[in-house]
Amino acid sequence: MPDQQKVDELKKRLTSYGVWTGARQWTDLGRAREVAAEVESLGYGAIWVGSSSMPFAVHEALLAGSTDLLVVTGIVSIWENPATAVAARYAELDATYGGRFVLGLGNSHAQQVGEQTYVKPYSRTVAYLDELDAAGTVPEEGRLLAALRPRMLGLAGNRTAGAHPYLMPPAHTAHARAVLGAGPLLAAEQKVVLETDPARARAVARQRLSMYLGLPNYTGALRDYGLVPEDFEGEGSDRWVDLGAAWGDEDAVRARLHAHRDAGADHVLVQVLTERGPSELPLPEWRRLASALELS
Repeated sequence: MPDQQKVDELKKRLTSYGVWTGARQWTDLGRAREVAAEVESLGYGAIWVGSSSMPFAVHEALLAGSTDLLVVTGIVSIWENPATAVAARYAELDATYGGRFVLGLGNSHAQQVGEQTYVKPYSRTVAYLDELDAAGTVPEEGRLLAALRPRMLGLAGNRTAGAHPYLMPPAHTAHARAVLGAGPLLAAEQKVVLETDPARARAVARQRLSMYLGLPNYTGALRDYGLVPEDFEGEGSDRWVDLGAAWGDEDAVRARLHAHRDAGADHVLVQVLTERGPSELPLPEWRRLASALELS
């Protein structure tokens, strides 16, 4: 079981809000250092980097450009990254950057990994955690687990610092907290679009959300929160879009983010979507949200 005092320390270091980014938004490592410094100055506690894989060069650049900011993998696929190599690289970054590198793990999706490879994902996750333990360099308090359903949430609470649900509404956050109990870290992702026109906002959100329509790990879980099979047809219904992304002005977006916190999230990682597309960092929007959330 994780050391609760160390988990509580991680919660404090993460703070209430962080930003989620895609790996392809960090093609310039020099620029990454500059942006990390600004994100830290804005008051965010962490930068999460999605589609994370070895050797974590982007993560190291972000760590090098900041002083207290945590950098989290969101997520490292257990199918594509050998545990022994991940453990060795984690040890290097942990030693150099004072515990500011956090390992987010996940079992991805059969559609992305391959049907023949994606066998018994829960058992494979347990085995992967065992391999990390055997390596002896990744403490339970230094890792998180992507989790949606009760069984995986339970594993996250028992074998890591906590859970990182993705693409889920505040109602799921409340469910996850009930399953986890009070101690484990709960870090919920939320997509946002700072746009008040419904058609434009939904168009931006739908462009990003469409990639998840073919992933039953998500669509199956979201049926517990009011969606039906028809919501996942074509490009997805407006109801699907509104559940997946918060849109509107700063007040509307802040209300959704606060809803996750009220439901039990210790940390909310904000994924900003813009008309400029997923390859450009949304620095103007991060600044607006930092002001709206009164982070600094």
